Amino acid sequence: MSIFDVLSDALATETPIALATVVEGPNAGSKLLVRPGEEPLGTLGQADLDRVVTRDAVGELAAGITSVRNYGPNGEARQDEVKVFIESFAAPPQMLIFGAVDFTAALCRVAKVLGYRVTVCDARPVFATRQRFPLADDLVVDWPHRLLDKVGPDLGPRDAVCVLTHDPKFDVPAVIGALATKAGYIGAMGSRRTTKERADRLRAEGVTDAELERVYGPIGLDIGARTPEETAISVCAEIIALRSGRTAPFLSGTEGDIHRTVE
Repeated sequence: MSIFDVLSDALATETPIALATVVEGPNAGSKLLVRPGEEPLGTLGQADLDRVVTRDAVGELAAGITSVRNYGPNGEARQDEVKVFIESFAAPPQMLIFGAVDFTAALCRVAKVLGYRVTVCDARPVFATRQRFPLADDLVVDWPHRLLDKVGPDLGPRDAVCVLTHDPKFDVPAVIGALATKAGYIGAMGSRRTTKERADRLRAEGVTDAELERVYGPIGLDIGARTPEETAISVCAEIIALRSGRTAPFLSGTEGDIHRTVE
């Protein structure tokens, strides 16, 4: 099977894969196909270069990045005799939403526009229905920690976990389970009082202050959102700002009323 046959199959099944191509330097046009956990296919013409590019491609694939990298003839860093185009074909980022509440449907809609594969999870079958969340890719009727035990190891920096419940028996295990993953974003909805009480419960369960710093709560950017749709935009804007490294007013970093009255 050729490199392009394997690439085509991976794209059809949304399997993460990266294609590295020498665009300048010795062996221009040579290709290396990189699959996490598997031996690469092809060669860029030099074994050490293949090894270094494979390592870099796995890292870029995890972050969903496509770029041109410079190397020496044998893969040396800080040299530019060889330019390699690393094209990442990453699976869609995942968003796990815990809590089948009114805000969930709105967040699901906005997340789908941004290209997320969305899973809605709630242990209450009367609320977690396909009629309420038709756009969700997966609808799971189960407890948060059980779902995270299954999918948590696959979550990475591009993925998000949003806890929208206000019930300790749901949100505490959801946050604890999310903290055990490498998800790039963990957000929890609630007022400042709810956020403080949740943090106290999490500490009582052994969560450290350093771990709590990963949890953005109250969830979202401070844009004055009120409706479920506005709140969904606020949450997704926070995720985008965090991912891009831009400075924006996170609600978790401000004080005062979340919903201020407009004069």
